[in-house]
Amino acid sequence: MSDTSWAGAAVAGVTAAYALVSRRLAPTPLTAAIVFVGCGIALGPVGLGVIELEHEGGGLLALLEAALTLVLFTDAMSVRMRDMRSGGFLPGRLLGIGLLLSIGLGWLLAWPLLPGLTVWELALVGAVLAPTDAALGKSAISDTRVPALVRQGLNVDGGLNDGMVLPFFVLFLAAVPGTSYAEEGVAGTFWRALVLSTALGLGIGWVGGRVLQRSRARQWVTSEWRQVFALAVAVAAYALAVVTHGSGFIAAWVAGFAFGRALRSGGPAEPVSGADRTGEFTENLGNLLAMVGLLIFGAVVLGPALEHLSWRIVLYAVLSLTVVRMVPVAIALLGSGLRLPTVAYIGWFGPRGLASVVLGLLVVEEHVAGVDLIARVVGVTVGLSVLLHGVSAVPLAGRYGRWYRQLAARVSDLRESTPTPDAITRRRLVPTAPPEP
Repeated sequence: MSDTSWAGAAVAGVTAAYALVSRRLAPTPLTAAIVFVGCGIALGPVGLGVIELEHEGGGLLALLEAALTLVLFTDAMSVRMRDMRSGGFLPGRLLGIGLLLSIGLGWLLAWPLLPGLTVWELALVGAVLAPTDAALGKSAISDTRVPALVRQGLNVDGGLNDGMVLPFFVLFLAAVPGTSYAEEGVAGTFWRALVLSTALGLGIGWVGGRVLQRSRARQWVTSEWRQVFALAVAVAAYALAVVTHGSGFIAAWVAGFAFGRALRSGGPAEPVSGADRTGEFTENLGNLLAMVGLLIFGAVVLGPALEHLSWRIVLYAVLSLTVVRMVPVAIALLGSGLRLPTVAYIGWFGPRGLASVVLGLLVVEEHVAGVDLIARVVGVTVGLSVLLHGVSAVPLAGRYGRWYRQLAARVSDLRESTPTPDAITRRRLVPTAPPEP
């Protein structure tokens, strides 16, 4: 049996084992991400050696690229413009102010802590570790004891900031000498990776959505093939952008917006949950690939990184999860009327996950001069986030929920109590009941 076959068998075994106890583990701090990353470390070269970089490196990147493409598409597909206006301020502030400040602050703090990297390599670190992954803090967002305004804001923020980081990432990469993007320069990258990819995504997503809507209205398409069609649109947007030397991720993200918008506009109306059902297969496949990708990430990235730790890397990882996220969120929410515990809760739950892993591996593929250090920083930061955000989600959601309930009983015009349209029901993180006492 080949090394690759043993690795495949191990991945399948871990996936099957977690599936059998997934409901039992759902209300506990032992999240899926913790299980898969931990098993990855155990199966990697620092453990049993079943999964090794020389055998799985190329497959890892392909797997994670596929996962991120599907997640970007389905997240964008589910978002409506009124989600951005929920409560009048929260998503817009987090994405329009907080995200930009996070990239800049991550860049600045990397300067003294990661010597040896160039200015644009430091900028890449800031961009790679800026996006958050709502799936890693699922309990913090889905617990119905948390006010709907906060859940909605965190959900939209986590679903969209990975796509919004992409333009900064490709432009920073174009500024680093020796990369494939640098060959066309910043101007060429802007036109191909941003303008052309955006146009392709808009066109493919909108046409795909309208065609599917009309086919569905005439009852030509079954529910199962409707979901397969959504997957085909995501893949087509990504592939055509890559063929034209653009950004497949940007194209898939934009295509998701256009596809969801087209399904909901004109002609026979798509039910509120119809767009979600259309993307259900694509969403579930993306989530599965993401978990498997995190397992292999634990094996070939995080495990080796743990053997080369330094105080600089650990300190930057801690600052990235705290200062780099929480200070920009606090600034973005100045004057919002939200209480300090709410600002702290929103600031803390910005876990790093799939997007950071994929963008970090793309830097590795580009053979950037400081690639080893960048890979270790990204690996340790994501690994620490998986652990800390995972174990803190359930208890902090309960504690914050109790604080909110007690305060709401005394204060009638609490800002956190601002109603939101459709709350969080349309998004991929389905609210769950609070765990039994």
